[in-house]
Amino acid sequence: MSSTDREQRFAGSGAIRDGHGFDAARLTEWLEQNVADFAGPLTVEQFKGGQSNPTYKLITPARSYVMRRKPPGQLLKGAHAIEREYRVIRALGAAGFPVAKAYALCEDADVIGTAFYVMDMVEGRIFWDSTLPGLDPADRARHFDAMNATIAQLHAIDPVAADLADYGRPGNYFSRQITRWSGQYAQDVEAGRLDDMDWLAEWLPAHIPPGDESAVVHGDFRADNMIWHATEPRILAVLDWELSTLGHPLGDFTYHLMMYHLPPHIIGGFKGADLGALGIPTEADYVAAYCQRTGRDGIDNLNFYLAFNMFRFAAIIHGIKGRMVRGTASSPEAASLVTVLPELAAIARAMANR
Repeated sequence: MSSTDREQRFAGSGAIRDGHGFDAARLTEWLEQNVADFAGPLTVEQFKGGQSNPTYKLITPARSYVMRRKPPGQLLKGAHAIEREYRVIRALGAAGFPVAKAYALCEDADVIGTAFYVMDMVEGRIFWDSTLPGLDPADRARHFDAMNATIAQLHAIDPVAADLADYGRPGNYFSRQITRWSGQYAQDVEAGRLDDMDWLAEWLPAHIPPGDESAVVHGDFRADNMIWHATEPRILAVLDWELSTLGHPLGDFTYHLMMYHLPPHIIGGFKGADLGALGIPTEADYVAAYCQRTGRDGIDNLNFYLAFNMFRFAAIIHGIKGRMVRGTASSPEAASLVTVLPELAAIARAMANR
């Protein structure tokens, strides 16, 4: 899928989709009681994106807000944890990390049917293509360096100082993640099975590298989950914290690094692009910059980390396929993601065997 196609499919907001509506008057009442300086009248639109948690634009005469909610319908245990998103956004904002300001959380399903939270609407630029089209090579290089610096900044945050010491279980991150995503894959029988996914679910736990670390990790750090300054190589807000937890920083960084290994029609990938002409650093240089910022000598076992992240990404898409089968997928574009699932699983297995 081209960047133009992705922008047309996922960018912007519009009418609320079937099955995702709610009582706007009841929401207005709650906002008046819980969000400082909120003043209606309220107009609600739904963002085209939001594959997991439906996301809405709340428009008032003075300003706009963003609301993230759990989707309606049957949910897998542990999925769609918007309460965790709200908590980490508030904590990281207080620590000086670029996130949208979080205003209030509602866990009372009687208000709009599911739990939700409200945050600031950050105005800026979103790149739907990881090659950051529209920039000249020198500026593109600066934008890539800003992404590198931002993920390094995240991993340098002390979870204890940020009041996130219990945000996840420290230690054994890869073992726990493999168990989690293998389990969600296995439980979602309606989404079907893939031989490559079954193979990876057995191979990965037997090849976890030695050593362990713990940091706040985003879980889906890529260019289209960031809002950029309109003209500067500066990230104003990192979005979509649903998969965040305490985990191994190398797992998080190498998820981001998948952009070098996935083809352009898989979200976030630019394998095969002319990096030199574009001004994009080589993978080796990008890894070296992160290592320098985080005090590392290098990254061993890179193939394991990449295979793990591709498996995890495929498991997430497998879950989207399951929700699509059950009729609860948050976006009508879910099918475009599901089509790449077999290819992504095959790439992950090939990476493991390199």
